[in-house]
Amino acid sequence: MQPAQQSISNATRLNMQRLVMLRGVVMACLSFVLLALYQASIPLPYAPVMLAIASLGLLSLIAWWRLRKTTQTSQRELVMQLLGDIAALSLLFYFSGGYSNPFIWMYLLPITVAAVALRAAYAWLIAGLSITCYTLLMFYHVPLSHLHMHTHGDEKLDIHLVGMWIGFVVSSVIVAIFIARIGQNLRDYDKKIAEVREKALESERMLALGTLATSAAHELGTPLATMAIVSKELTQEYANQPELLTQLNILQKQVSRCKEILSSITRNAGQSRADAGQGLPLREFLQDAIQRWRDTRPATELVVTTPSNMIDPMIVMDRTLTQAIQNMLDNAADESPERVLFHAEWNDKILSIQIRDFGKGLSAETKKKLGTPFFTSKNEQGMGLGVYLTQTTLARYDGELTLNNHVEGGVLATLNLPLKKLFLEKM
Repeated sequence: MQPAQQSISNATRLNMQRLVMLRGVVMACLSFVLLALYQASIPLPYAPVMLAIASLGLLSLIAWWRLRKTTQTSQRELVMQLLGDIAALSLLFYFSGGYSNPFIWMYLLPITVAAVALRAAYAWLIAGLSITCYTLLMFYHVPLSHLHMHTHGDEKLDIHLVGMWIGFVVSSVIVAIFIARIGQNLRDYDKKIAEVREKALESERMLALGTLATSAAHELGTPLATMAIVSKELTQEYANQPELLTQLNILQKQVSRCKEILSSITRNAGQSRADAGQGLPLREFLQDAIQRWRDTRPATELVVTTPSNMIDPMIVMDRTLTQAIQNMLDNAADESPERVLFHAEWNDKILSIQIRDFGKGLSAETKKKLGTPFFTSKNEQGMGLGVYLTQTTLARYDGELTLNNHVEGGVLATLNLPLKKLFLEKM
C-alpha cells in the first residue's frame, strides 16, 4: 500500500472508531427516552422500536469485530456502516411518528460523518438516501398524535417539545465531542502530509549536496595530487632542516587527510557502512574519531574525559558518525582555538557526547537558524553545513543534537545517540 493510501486508511479507521462511539451516544439517548415513555405508560410499539435500537448495536459489534480483525479500513466499509444507520433510523421513525418524531434530526448524523470523512460521491449518496427516507416518512408512518400531550400532575407536557429539547442537548454534545475529534483527525492528517513533504525536500537537499560533493571531490583530486608530489620533493630537498621537515610532515598529513576525505565522499554511503561491518568497540571508535580530529587540529588542546565503566559494546563502524563528531569539534575549535572540552558517557542503551567551547556563545537569532543548510555564523568563512550534516546523520539513528549556551560561557553541544541501531548483532 502506498503511503498516501495508508494515511487515508488510518484516517478512515479512526473515523470508524468514532462512529461507533457516536452510535453509542445515540443508542443511550434513544434507550433513555424509550424507558421514560414506558414508565409513563405511554402506548408505543415498543418491539419494532427496540429492534431498531438493537440493529444499531449489531452494527457497532460488526464494526468493532472488523477493527480487531484488520488494520486497514476502507471508505466503502464506512459507507456500509452509515447505510445501516439510515436503515435502522428509518425503521425507528416509521413506528414512532415518522417526520413528526422530534428525533428526526438524527438523519443529520450519518450525513455529517460522510461529509467530513468520505469522498464527495459517498457523501452525496448518504445525503440523498437520508433525504429520500425523510420524505417517504412524511407519507408512510405509524401516527402517534396522542403522544403530543401528556399529563404530569397538574401540568401538561408537550412530548414533542420535550423530545426537541433532548435532541438539542444530544446534538450539542455530539458536535462538541465527535465532530471536533474528526476535525482534529483531519488536522493530524494534514500535519503528516506536511512532514512527508518536508522529508522529501530534505532528501532533495541531501541529493544536491551529494552531487556537489562528488563534483568537488573530482575537481580537487588533481591539485591535491600535485601538492603531495611537491611536498615530497621539498622533503627530499630540505632533508637537513629539521624544523622545515616538521612543517612539511604536517602538510603531508593534511594532504593525505584531504585525499582520504575525498575518497570517502566518492564511495557510496551504504556500501561504506557495509564494508565496515566488522564492528568496533565503542571506546575504540571514539578514540579513533578523536585522534583523527587531533591530527587535523594539532594546535588546539582537546581535553577528553570518558567513563571508566567496563561497558564497551561492539558497534558497526560508520564513518559518517565520525564525521559528525568531527564537525562539532571543528565548530568548537573555530570559536576557541586554544582549548575544547570533550566528555562522553554511555550505557548499554545510549551514547551521550558533550563538546564545549569557550567562545562568545550563541545569539538568539543564530540559535534559531543553526541547522539550516548553508547558514554560517563564522563571518561567511564557513560553508554552513557542519551542524546540518551532523543533525542529518544523527537522525538516521534516531539521535539528536542540541546546542545551548553554557552558564560559564561558550557553547555546549550535546549529541545523544541510541545504540540499538549500531549494535553489531542487529546488522
